[in-house]
Amino acid sequence: MTAIRRWIATGALVSAGFVGGALLTGRLQSRDAEGTPPPAAAATATGATQTAGAAAATGLPDFTQIAARTSPAVVNISAVQVYRQRRFIDPFSNFFGGEDAFPVQRGQSAGSGVIVGADGYVLTNNHVLGQGALQQVTVILSDRRERPAKLVGIDPNTDLALLKIEERNLPTVTWGDSGQLKVAEWVLAVGNPYQLGQTVTLGIVSGLNRSYEDVSSLVDYIQTDAAINPGNSGGALINRRGELVGINTWIYSQSGGDQGIGFAIPSNIARRVAEEIIRTGEVKRGTIGEIQLATVTPALARDLGLSDTKGALVWNMYRTASAYRAGLRPGDVIVEADGKPVQTPREFQRVLAELPIGKVLTLGILREGARREIKVQVEQQQARRAVAE
Repeated sequence: MTAIRRWIATGALVSAGFVGGALLTGRLQSRDAEGTPPPAAAATATGATQTAGAAAATGLPDFTQIAARTSPAVVNISAVQVYRQRRFIDPFSNFFGGEDAFPVQRGQSAGSGVIVGADGYVLTNNHVLGQGALQQVTVILSDRRERPAKLVGIDPNTDLALLKIEERNLPTVTWGDSGQLKVAEWVLAVGNPYQLGQTVTLGIVSGLNRSYEDVSSLVDYIQTDAAINPGNSGGALINRRGELVGINTWIYSQSGGDQGIGFAIPSNIARRVAEEIIRTGEVKRGTIGEIQLATVTPALARDLGLSDTKGALVWNMYRTASAYRAGLRPGDVIVEADGKPVQTPREFQRVLAELPIGKVLTLGILREGARREIKVQVEQQQARRAVAE
């Protein structure tokens, strides 16, 4: 038995599931935008003309018109959740008290959202809605009107959620093509940092195609230095043409606040998710059960007797996973999917998410140095969150 087999006690690991999503802690936290754009010349009686002239004098573009046009489509979101807090209590009171023995706790979360449909559709981050059973969601429009919102659907894989409020003729932002973004292009981040109210910050696209698997294996993020702070999650990233090119989602931070390293979900992904939820009420993604995959490091490759680090190592899995029922086990390395090489866990997860539900997938695996094939049926990933009665 290899060293990796000794590290992975199958009995313990198959009972532990992989927790995904974008709940970020420690140095990496979900946050939004706040900050101050570069200084312009002092305002005078000439108003907007003077502001534009000052921007031109400093070599900076004037975003006042774009901000005025797009900000009304960015809203504030407040959500109340219900949890049942399990704790050590007298076993007899639990027996006689049933669920009432677990006290109900309420939590509240806040963030931002973007109106993507004039008839009341609002796109935000799933983590803005908190982790418990939703009891109440309120959308606060730019004119301070408050409207109760209904959850239409979520996509945990991209950390997106779509809400619906009963309003008509709402302001919206035109969808932009995030695939056309270039590094160093100007962008605005619009949101509700620290519940201060609508705030606009200015920056550039710092990088493209950024990945972080602890947040999502399916998203290549837009990196920006536009100030993003707590409360901006779900807000809009706007290009200089006034188009929506991203949904601000998380930051890299050692302090919990802005350090000029923020990340947004590209609009091309956000638009596709929103349109599918509007059309069907859900985003269908394939799965072979709750499993955790790990990168094959050089050290692991030596322990496993592999010639290289290609593939996706099965680290944890539930016994209820279809992959487990099909014969996949912790310690196996997935190196092929339907005849196509698998280089990394991220690559495999992306392929899997796009496969049709019901398809029988042939996996090529390495187990203790021997090549095997396993056939497993692709199931639909369940993407529903509890709503309090």
